[in-house]
Amino acid sequence: MCINLKIVSRAVVPVVLSLALSACGGGGAKVESINTTTTMGQELMDLDASYKQGLLTEDEYNKARKKIMERYDQ
Repeated sequence: MCINLKIVSRAVVPVVLSLALSACGGGGAKVESINTTTTMGQELMDLDASYKQGLLTEDEYNKARKKIMERYDQ
């Protein structure tokens, strides 16, 4: 009985690699990314316009404004 090493390696290598890479899951680390195409000024102007149109309460406006300022302060 002759075993063809090329055939065996084609079957074994992908299995070994997939098992090795499956352990690279990260341990539950939470990764967040915020991408925005607007500037802080534009966000604040949009927020102000929404507030002036009555779409937000004063409390909602202040909270949202604070979040925007904090996000750009980093």
